[in-house]
Amino acid sequence: MKSQIKTHMKRSNTTNTVSYQLIICTCPDENTAVNIAENIVAQKLAACVNVMPAVYSVYQWQNNVESAKENMLLIKTTKEKYSALEQVICSLHPYEVPEIIALDINSGLPDYLKWIDSSITS
Repeated sequence: MKSQIKTHMKRSNTTNTVSYQLIICTCPDENTAVNIAENIVAQKLAACVNVMPAVYSVYQWQNNVESAKENMLLIKTTKEKYSALEQVICSLHPYEVPEIIALDINSGLPDYLKWIDSSITS
């Protein structure tokens, strides 16, 4: 068993030049969320986008506490695609300041990460 773990660890620790990211973005409604998701996947800026319905957000906006029901996007992509992805989201998003947060993916199933890369490579 120990030798299997060591072998697996060696394979997953190989040098990899691709840096993966999970982008979080909230949208005011399902139509906006689906439109953004379909556009960024079609443009190969993301491999997959999960559209999560009915998140309830409470936030500060212009010195007021606001709240809204929103849809959340979980976007799987690479750092290389981030700039273009951000531009597309901003062009399609109705908010003055859309929530776009990039989280680095430090580890994941190697085959899934390879799939992300192969899905967005032209």
